[in-house]
Amino acid sequence: MLLRTNTSSSRPVDGHLAALAGENVFCSEFRYRRGTEVFGEGEETEYVYQIISGAVRTYKLLSDGRRQINSFHLPGDMFGLENGVTHRFTAEAIVETRVRITRRRSLLDATRDREGGVAKVIGLVTQSLQHAENHMLLLGRKTALERVAAFLLEMDERLSQPYVMILPMSRRDIADYLGLTLETVSRAFSSLRDEKMLQFDGPTQRRIALTDRGRLGDLNA
Repeated sequence: MLLRTNTSSSRPVDGHLAALAGENVFCSEFRYRRGTEVFGEGEETEYVYQIISGAVRTYKLLSDGRRQINSFHLPGDMFGLENGVTHRFTAEAIVETRVRITRRRSLLDATRDREGGVAKVIGLVTQSLQHAENHMLLLGRKTALERVAAFLLEMDERLSQPYVMILPMSRRDIADYLGLTLETVSRAFSSLRDEKMLQFDGPTQRRIALTDRGRLGDLNA
């Protein structure tokens, strides 16, 4: 279910949106409940989104029914600004998520009128391409244990939680992101725990303390 939480016609927007478009950008805030679709593959790219709280996964369903997660979007991240008129992936809220939404055309028009605005948009698209390239390398060149180590270090950096990292995504999500089975991901987590590179905090095993980032980094080298 999607709930509108706030609408504003002329106010500053935080982070990337403010940097790209300036203060006078029409935007709305919405809340998506866990499992709610934000947009679907093939739908028109009408809006650009920025996460305020929560998390979103973007994915494709493959012809054999499997799901391939392309990316996890976390607080502060922008998504939906694609190089095309339709979305290449489906976006879905992993947990209850609040997002800020602005029309794609309004954002592009605003950045076109600002010095350096177009370059910033190109930079944002380039970042997405670099992430896709890194993800392909991760899937193609690393062992299961190396993939899980790389994922943990990525989340450690992006979530910026210095002591205990709280993962919003499930083991199934992680498996579909890394191109592994659920059982393989669980074994990799257990192996890293047994090797004292991480420890779990609580019964859900989504609260994780990285106890040896150096050795995790060696696995990801």
